[in-house]
Amino acid sequence: MIYPLVRELAAENIPVAVTCRVLGFSPQAFYKWCANPVSQRDWDDAHLINAALDIHADDPAFGYRFIADELRERGLAVGENRVARLCSQQRIWSIFAKKPGLNRKAGPPVHDDLVDRNFTATAPNVTWLTDITEHPTGEGKLYLCAIKDVYSGRIVGYSIDSRMKASLAVTALRNAIIRRDPIGTVVHSDRGSQFRSHAFVRTLATNGLIGSMGRVGACGDNAAMESFFALLQRNVLDRQRWATREELRLAIITWIERTYHRRRRQRRLGRLTPVEYETLTHAAAAA
Repeated sequence: MIYPLVRELAAENIPVAVTCRVLGFSPQAFYKWCANPVSQRDWDDAHLINAALDIHADDPAFGYRFIADELRERGLAVGENRVARLCSQQRIWSIFAKKPGLNRKAGPPVHDDLVDRNFTATAPNVTWLTDITEHPTGEGKLYLCAIKDVYSGRIVGYSIDSRMKASLAVTALRNAIIRRDPIGTVVHSDRGSQFRSHAFVRTLATNGLIGSMGRVGACGDNAAMESFFALLQRNVLDRQRWATREELRLAIITWIERTYHRRRRQRRLGRLTPVEYETLTHAAAAA
C-alpha cells in the first residue's frame, strides 16, 4: 500500500532511495513491486472472492465453511482458513451469523404481498404458499420446506434436508413445478433468506411464476401455511423423540402422502380430503 506513494513522490522529483530510507524498506523491494504490481496470490484471491460472492448471492445462508465446500465442488482447491480470511475481509457473512451488529434486520422483500391474507382460490395452481419448519433429532436438526396449494390444501411439493439452504426451497419449488406444470401461479412466502435468494427468485422467473412476500414478523400473512405446520407438529413431530433424521424423514413423508392427502377430511372442502376434492372438482370441470 505504501509503494504507490513512493511512485507519486518520485514523480515530484523526490529520490526513491530517500523515500525508501525514510519509510523503512529497501529500493529493491520497491522496484520489484513496480515490475509486478499485482502478485499471483492477489489474482487468485480476487478470483476466489468473486466466486465466494456468487455462491453467497445464490444462498445468503452460506457462511465461510459452506462456501469453502462449494468452492471445492467447483474445482477450486482452497483451504478453509483462507476462505475465512477472505470472507472476513469482504464481510461475506451468513444471514444467520450472530456477530454483534450484523444481520439484525430482515432483508428487503423482493416481491410485493399479492395475497394480502386472502387464503382462497377458485382453481388449482392459482396461489401457492410456502415456508420452512425444523425439528431436532438425535443426529441434529431436520428441515422441511413445503408448498401448499390454497385451492385444495394439497402439498404440491416439498423438500427435506439436514441443512437450511436456498437449495431446500428451490428443490421443493421444482418438485411442485414438475407435478403441476403451472404458469402464472402466485407463490407466497415470508422474507426468509432462502426465498429471497437469487436461486429461488430465478427459478420463479424461469418457470413463469409470480413471487409474493408477507411482512416481517407478521405470522398472519402466511397463516394457512402455519396451520399445516401446526398439524404436522401435533401429529408427527411431537409424538415421540426421533433418533435419526432418516426415521423422521420417513414419518413426515408417510403422514403427508397417506394421512394428510388421503385420509384427513377438511370441513372447508365439504368433508373431503385434498385428493378427493381435486379429483371431484377436476372431473366436474372436465364434464
